[in-house]
Amino acid sequence: MRPRIVWLFLLFGCGGNNYTDLAGKCDVDSQKQYLLGWSQDLYLWYSELPSVNLASYATPLDLFDVLRTTATTASGHPKDKFHFTYPTTFYEQLSQSGTTAGYGITWAEFAQSPPRNFVVAFVEPGSPAEQNGIGRGAKLLSVDGVDAIAGDPDPLNAGLFFANAGEQHTIGVLDPGASAERDVTMTAQVISVPAVRDVAVVAGSVGYMNFNDHDAEAEKLLFDTVTSFKSQGITDLVLDMRYNGGGIIDIAAEAAYMLSSPLANNGRVFERLQFNDKHPELAQSEPFLDTAAGWALTPGTPLPHLDLPRVFVLAEGQTCSASEAIINGLRGIDVQVVIIGSQTCGKPYAFQPLDNCGTTYFSINIQGVNAKGFGDYADGFAPDCQVADDFTHALGDPQEAMLAAALQYRADGTCPPASSNPGVLRGFDRRSVGNLLRTVIR
Repeated sequence: MRPRIVWLFLLFGCGGNNYTDLAGKCDVDSQKQYLLGWSQDLYLWYSELPSVNLASYATPLDLFDVLRTTATTASGHPKDKFHFTYPTTFYEQLSQSGTTAGYGITWAEFAQSPPRNFVVAFVEPGSPAEQNGIGRGAKLLSVDGVDAIAGDPDPLNAGLFFANAGEQHTIGVLDPGASAERDVTMTAQVISVPAVRDVAVVAGSVGYMNFNDHDAEAEKLLFDTVTSFKSQGITDLVLDMRYNGGGIIDIAAEAAYMLSSPLANNGRVFERLQFNDKHPELAQSEPFLDTAAGWALTPGTPLPHLDLPRVFVLAEGQTCSASEAIINGLRGIDVQVVIIGSQTCGKPYAFQPLDNCGTTYFSINIQGVNAKGFGDYADGFAPDCQVADDFTHALGDPQEAMLAAALQYRADGTCPPASSNPGVLRGFDRRSVGNLLRTVIR
């Protein structure tokens, strides 16, 4: 298997930097010095880091929180909204195995602060949520008796997002069409989180797949799905990445190859990965990968391809990082990408994850550009048709608003009347590497 690249890269030991001598030294002072030296050397906007007094920060995590730029994008949003950490064991489990502890619920979050509004986006097959009849569109009302709309956030977070396998919590939901709350007691368990699901052929010859995560297991799932679509002779594809926060760049490069034509991508750059001006020597070009990198398939396995001149992408604010790289990479070789939904998150950047003393740190180290040299989408990609998420229909249902809009655009080139859910954020029972943020209830 190739070294991991988490939109993505392995830590480079850059010679001549004394901070590298502190790697693996786990006393607090050494960890803080290591994080500061690493950031000053490899952070993309190192010149915009604040001056810090290490003694003012009690823990490495306290220090890491401030080791980022405070500048804003053209629209006024924070330039670096992607600064976070994971316990290393959790990160390895999530990025490699496609499993995590929970109930199998992915939440759509409309309001994080009171009055809060959380709705089930989808549930995983065979999960405790599915076994208890919780489905897309159910509204969260309580957690362990605490009001989810206005109650204390700590028990809400503990019950929803940070439950360990074996923990039991009671969640109150309002099912679609119901008039009263229903309490469901569930035991958190290790959940298999398939990166590709709800695969179907709709409208005669249109392939649809819900692609949720660029994790290792996605390599084989994408291979199998594209192989099936090719055998069925699809003429168009709807790639649903509305909840895909990113992940392994190899997976994005493989996906983009499988969707496009070798005549279009042959010898072209999928993504040029550029470091800060201290390290021009580290720049690398990620090609369109025509054989498996070896994450879940035998390395060198030839990949199928659909030869599509156009791809419909269902996207929202959680469509981020490696997902946006697919959009940008395909546009870089003149594949038409029609975006249905709302503005994507805006992350033309990659992490060089740093594992040290049980914590994995994610700090922006890389900017990516496509074959045309374009990578300026810090405020995201705008939709061609603005359509709100539709929680009244299952994902993959041709009547679901975003998929229906894609099918309408395919048929006659028009969009339905614009609809939107202003300010919608996404909260996840499992968090993909590279997500916009780690959701907590406030």
